[in-house]
Amino acid sequence: MSTIRTAYRSAILHSIGDPDKVGMENSYEYFADGAMIIENGIVQGVGNADEILANESSDITVKVYENKLITSGFIDTHVHYPQTGMIASYGEQLLDWLNNYTFPAEGKFDDPEHATKVAEIFLEELMSNGTTTALVFGTVHKASVDSFFTQAELRNLRIICGKVMMDRNAPDFLTDTIESCYEDSKELIERWHHKGRLHYAVTPRFAPTSTPEQLDVAARLLNEYPDLYMHTHLSENLKEIEWVKELFPERTNYLDVYDHHGLLSERSVFAHGIHLCDSECQRLADTGSAVAFCPTSNLFLGSGLLDLPRLEKFGVNVGMGTDVGAGTCFSLLSTMNEAYKVMQLQGQALSPFKSLYLATLGGANALRLEDKIGNLAVGKEADFVVLDLAATPLLKFRMDNSTSLEETLFALMLMGDDRVVCETYVYGENRYSSL
Repeated sequence: MSTIRTAYRSAILHSIGDPDKVGMENSYEYFADGAMIIENGIVQGVGNADEILANESSDITVKVYENKLITSGFIDTHVHYPQTGMIASYGEQLLDWLNNYTFPAEGKFDDPEHATKVAEIFLEELMSNGTTTALVFGTVHKASVDSFFTQAELRNLRIICGKVMMDRNAPDFLTDTIESCYEDSKELIERWHHKGRLHYAVTPRFAPTSTPEQLDVAARLLNEYPDLYMHTHLSENLKEIEWVKELFPERTNYLDVYDHHGLLSERSVFAHGIHLCDSECQRLADTGSAVAFCPTSNLFLGSGLLDLPRLEKFGVNVGMGTDVGAGTCFSLLSTMNEAYKVMQLQGQALSPFKSLYLATLGGANALRLEDKIGNLAVGKEADFVVLDLAATPLLKFRMDNSTSLEETLFALMLMGDDRVVCETYVYGENRYSSL
């Protein structure tokens, strides 16, 4: 392999720890005039530009960004690619929304051509919003996951996805069987898991749409391939929780359904987790399972407000998710905006440095990928985004009046969206540019 060594010079900010654990001042690194050295897709150095570039040969390529901010690529810990075309579907809460909008939309994904078209749009949207890693729902159709992984591989994104498992309480055109879900999942795992930067997630949609026997099949796959992910939904909506109680009366609570069937582990990610009791929080922490905080969709569907400090008090790992299509955009900056408001409505604070952590290094920790992604530390994969601090006239005016890094970052998160993303790099390659 030929050596390709490039320096990127700009203001640089990245998360190096959870502010609630290491303190605000120790949770990030910031270089007002910084430089980052990338060689063959890996970060080789980051720091003050004068110091970093002084050690480089004079013929190194230096790309300079004026009035920009480089940070780590965003990590979306829960999102549905088949729901791309139904964002902003009006006026329902979770269960009606699934029946009236989601299931009809997902029924189209038995067509590989349709699946490929949507996958292309979805992945381009991720990159144009600065997202370089995502944990993604497919549909029940094996073809939908094949199409999706094929497109993700072309872009070299670090992507986790899986075929939905759903053998009851759904339309006939979206249900599988015990046998087919096992065989289809196994074939997809053999084809895609650890191929390049791809990973597979065993994906029961949620407890109400899987029989106990299918949940046992999910556990069987996890036992046969110990480094798989497990991705599902948990305690998003009060009516959903009541339904789970009716379907599984022998179980103590919603989480206990998954726990009983052996689906909790360090690679298990549960979307939402809004309405949890203390014992559920403790069990998530004990097993190393993670929760995806999806504020945009929780507000859109009226599901409730996640008590983030309560989860973290128990030691539960938390990442941030857009949850498209109940989430209304692909932007993790906009998602941070909504997360701040969710905390405000509960009388709680969410600092911009904590938000940055949740959308980058916190997401990497939740996905057990912190050794590879999540910040710009030396040795990490070079997934990063270049943000334009003057993307709109109002944003520029606001930044001109900012007096601190914290104020600048907060304004960027509250006012920023896909318009501020001017370039996205994936493993050191420029995969999106608005310049």
